[in-house]
Amino acid sequence: MEGITDITIEVLLALSPLVIFFIFFQLRYLKLPSFEVTKIFIGMLMTAVGMILFLYGVYNGFFPIGLQIGAFFGSLEQMWILIPIGFVLGFLATFAEPAVRVLSYQIEKSSSGYIRAKLMLYTLSFGVAVFVAIAMAKIVYGIPFLYLIVPGYLLALVLLWLSDKDFIGIAFDSGGVATGPMAVTLLMSMVVGMASAHNERDAVVDGFGLIAMIALAPIIFVMLLGIYVKYKRR
Repeated sequence: MEGITDITIEVLLALSPLVIFFIFFQLRYLKLPSFEVTKIFIGMLMTAVGMILFLYGVYNGFFPIGLQIGAFFGSLEQMWILIPIGFVLGFLATFAEPAVRVLSYQIEKSSSGYIRAKLMLYTLSFGVAVFVAIAMAKIVYGIPFLYLIVPGYLLALVLLWLSDKDFIGIAFDSGGVATGPMAVTLLMSMVVGMASAHNERDAVVDGFGLIAMIALAPIIFVMLLGIYVKYKRR
């Protein structure tokens, strides 16, 4: 149970301002009945416990195993195999990301079911999978990071003018939620492990930049989805 105390303190510090904020509005403006307040506080308690257990599991499970897996694959002679492996792991990590599922549900609810949660979930997962595979290719073939990230954001700027306006805000929010604890701990640690194990790669130069690409992937793919929806409307 080493480290769980620090994680508990971090979670409580993160949630305490929200609790104080709610209490202030409850006393001054909301005046909710006691049973509603009890439900809210039970939900907050369950959220705190869930976050503590989740972060503890991620930091002590996914992060070490990501480094070990990355070191193993980084020592292989057939480095090209990292590209399909990156695609699969990118898809699964995003598919399991809680924040991505929450966003997908909120999008379906806010659009009254017009944009399905499953459609958003699979779009985000596939987009991140593609860009993780590209990031793996960057390590395998030594592609400079600027050659990937600059054209990616230029493409995103072009898609801003072409995509359906309803998808633009969703796209940029999706880029934020995709870079959650699953992606950061598992995928980034694995890439750093690969770069460290590879004799011709530098862990700092080649191991980082993955999260920026993961954040860019949903922006591009959601706006591409917006272009498709705009075309179907016409």
